[in-house]
Amino acid sequence: MSVLPLTNPNYPRPEGRVVMWQRWRDLLFLHWRVGPDVVQRTLPPGLRVDVFEDEAWVGVVPFFMEAVRPAGLPALPWLSSFLELNVRTYVRDEAGRPGVWFYSLDCARGVAVEVARRGFHLPYEHAAMEAERGAGGEVAYRCQRRPQERFGAAEYRYRGVGPVFEAEPGSLESFLAERYRLFSWNARRRRLYSGEVWHRPYPLQAAEVGAWSAEPLVWNGGFVPEGPPQARHFSAGVEVGIFPLRRV
Repeated sequence: MSVLPLTNPNYPRPEGRVVMWQRWRDLLFLHWRVGPDVVQRTLPPGLRVDVFEDEAWVGVVPFFMEAVRPAGLPALPWLSSFLELNVRTYVRDEAGRPGVWFYSLDCARGVAVEVARRGFHLPYEHAAMEAERGAGGEVAYRCQRRPQERFGAAEYRYRGVGPVFEAEPGSLESFLAERYRLFSWNARRRRLYSGEVWHRPYPLQAAEVGAWSAEPLVWNGGFVPEGPPQARHFSAGVEVGIFPLRRV
């Protein structure tokens, strides 16, 4: 993972140098429709809700983080691989650039939580997490935010089914998955930041979901969805280059 992949025809390579490498594996994308006005009220100054056919979406994404390392350094087996689950929505800044807004990122590695909070101003949370890959490619995944007495557990069983495809530009799948910018907010200084990522288009499949939970949405106090997720996707994963965070 020493060379940045250059095989994404739909999104130009960001300028600058990679500061970190990561591998995202076995991702489950669960999404619910939400009113745009509801989402807008949760965003910091400088961001507006992004919509697909006049609807906003919020998502829960559990996955495996692997081979996480600063550029130029090797991955450490005991430090560089861990579980992560994020709660997210989709936004644009005042320049119209699309990206992801994270409500939370639960993580089972304490060092990663502190680095991301301080270095990237991201709302990482400590969590107890475990996952297993079983027969037929099914993933059994469990996340419980700490302190455990305050939060219920979120459990998922999922696998990819059907043909593998890349999202067509302009499709719902592209709107939900093909995001190459994140935004973060430093509340103390009231500053908005942006960081770019780069990877090949996600290899997507439909997701067969045997168990799912909306608990992570509830943990953040913003959304209580009605019914099951309206969009379910799986990706075996991508290798990712992370670029420097910049003030917007």
